[in-house]
Amino acid sequence: MAEHPAYPVGLRLTGRRVVVLGAGQVAQRRLPALIAAGADILLVSPEATPSVEAMADAGELAWERRPYADGDLADAWYALIATSDVQANAQASAEAEQHRVWCVRSDDADAATAWTPATGHSEGVTVAVLTTDVKGRDPRHTAAIRDAVVEGLRDGTLVAPHHRTRAPGVALVGGGPGDPDLITVRGRRLLAEADVVIADRLGPRDLLAELPPHVEVIDAAKIPYGRYMAQEAINNALIEHAKLGKRVVRLKGGDPYVYGRGMEEVQALAEAGIACTVVPGISSSISVPGAAGIPVTHRGVAHEFTVVSGHVAPDDERSLVDWPSLAKLTGTLVVLMGVDKIGRIAETLVAHGKSPDTPVALVQEGTTAAQRRVDATLATVAETVRTQDVKPPAVIVIGAVVNVGPEAVV
Repeated sequence: MAEHPAYPVGLRLTGRRVVVLGAGQVAQRRLPALIAAGADILLVSPEATPSVEAMADAGELAWERRPYADGDLADAWYALIATSDVQANAQASAEAEQHRVWCVRSDDADAATAWTPATGHSEGVTVAVLTTDVKGRDPRHTAAIRDAVVEGLRDGTLVAPHHRTRAPGVALVGGGPGDPDLITVRGRRLLAEADVVIADRLGPRDLLAELPPHVEVIDAAKIPYGRYMAQEAINNALIEHAKLGKRVVRLKGGDPYVYGRGMEEVQALAEAGIACTVVPGISSSISVPGAAGIPVTHRGVAHEFTVVSGHVAPDDERSLVDWPSLAKLTGTLVVLMGVDKIGRIAETLVAHGKSPDTPVALVQEGTTAAQRRVDATLATVAETVRTQDVKPPAVIVIGAVVNVGPEAVV
């Protein structure tokens, strides 16, 4: 039978069953887009990467911890087959054909009934690129065309620039608070040119879905530590891949230097003689409150804001924060990584003079589709976190600005 080009179509998956087999790197890239599409996702896999497991823990998908079984695709509208078991993939593909379920196969595109295009987004437009050359599919080529169109849409020219290349080395990229549109243009360009991406769980995960298949995506949480501590292991992974002549991007959430341990990585690379480009990112300490309608400063309300880490409690000997002094400030206090310590933080602030009625806002998953804001006071915040089931990542804002709304603007 003659080969024909694929027929492009946009699937409307809201509320419709999508089955994903396998929870490794491929699923980690593709799941965010399926979640964003509102699909009813069933994930079938004995194991999962930490990032995929976090999606299941957040209730974004249903995860059955087992291998594929015949009948899993019976009620599906669409399937992504991405296990490491070739035989299981073939059996699932045959079941998809039997039930007329469109399916993508990560191990054998020719045996699939659907292909995943190289996609990008700009101003409410989704750009999807598929090759028409069935025999000569080149993911790099389709990704480069996608990038050219998206960049043209963003700058209003629609003139495709030459595909940029750069020398091997490491780029330390701040990905912003979560919304993929909040990464800098430079950061997005470097990400598109990467051979290897070492990503944090809190990095903007939707950006990984835009990477072509040849890019190696490494979940920083999965790097084996051995005799190294976690950060040392990450440093060594950056160095090893760069020394192989690869273009490496270290994708971090927020800004690399705001509680991101970015300087430790820069220092390690410098000691190894490896060039490093640092791309600042939008910090969640400012952007997340703003996305929730809270200005960290406001005329006549707050003339300063202070950002502190709450990853250790005030009474912990490792804490470097002067909590008694913070309690005396009249401005805004922004606490990062402090959800599980907020009770002791609130008690400490009140003990040193802060009013128990001081407003507090907790903004969970800020700038993403899952964003939610929960309000409390220093007196009630510990109980509120428990009853409202507030989970990390969440930015905590303490101060009068929490109650500044549009009605207060003069």
